[in-house]
Amino acid sequence: MSTLMVPPMLSSPRDDAMQLYKAFKGFGCDPSAIINILAHRDASQRVLIENEYKAMYSEDLNKRLNKELSGNLKKAIILWMPDPARRDATVLREALTSNIDLKAATEVLCSRTPSQLLQLKHLYVSLFGVYLEHDIQSQTSGDHEKLLLAYLSIPRSEGPEFDNIMVEQDAKELYNAGEKRWGTDETTFRNIFSERSRAHMAAVSSTYRNTYKNTLRKAIKHEMSGIFKDALVTILQCAENPGKHFAKTLRKATKGLGTDDKTLIRVIVTRTEMDMQYIKAEYHKKYTKSLNEVVHSETSGNYRIFLLSLLGPNQ
Repeated sequence: MSTLMVPPMLSSPRDDAMQLYKAFKGFGCDPSAIINILAHRDASQRVLIENEYKAMYSEDLNKRLNKELSGNLKKAIILWMPDPARRDATVLREALTSNIDLKAATEVLCSRTPSQLLQLKHLYVSLFGVYLEHDIQSQTSGDHEKLLLAYLSIPRSEGPEFDNIMVEQDAKELYNAGEKRWGTDETTFRNIFSERSRAHMAAVSSTYRNTYKNTLRKAIKHEMSGIFKDALVTILQCAENPGKHFAKTLRKATKGLGTDDKTLIRVIVTRTEMDMQYIKAEYHKKYTKSLNEVVHSETSGNYRIFLLSLLGPNQ
């Protein structure tokens, strides 16, 4: 569900390319003109603008944006330009090779659907000439590595159906592998979390709560640690309610001293064309404050204008 505001006048990709070129010319570029165009175009429109720009000015639009913009505004716009799969591939490549950020890599991998992951894998190797699995192996280890590789390769259903008997069985196995015993059987957690569909995991979570009077999420937090724990929690929360998961991530990025702009940019930019309305609703419900207000108070200048344009009007 897109939150992109419709531009006041419909314009063609050719017009947009000309307006962008105009915004780059002269002394210093005009960021507000760039934001006015790009923040209000969806993925397919942005591709057309890039093609037109290249055809008209024999120049790569992204390279030009890279040159003209700076700071967080540049980071946000450069991340916004590609389509979702290419964007995910870029985020992962950076998080696994140049600016190592396993938290970001884990979030992307564990919050995407099987069909998104399949597309991402194919694109990754064609863009970077190396398999995504290879980059994961070079930066991760142990249960975390095994979970990510399994999650990436095992086909899972994306439908709403699940088998009640299997759900009860899984809830019991997870209880036996965690809370019931001394020490934790990570393999059981790894297998169930990487092999089951979202609908199935959401049902397991609710059965677990009803049967063992504790939430599966609390059990994971108590039994696991580090980035492996984060991966399991992300898979579970995205099975139950992705909007709530990302609302929490955004809350963490803006709470306390200083803002984690990297996370703020990544989540807003990658979810705008997916489920931003749900994230905004969950944020408001949980923190009694609108996401727009928080972004407004944590950012400034054209960077603020760009993020707020992506978020769209306050509900």
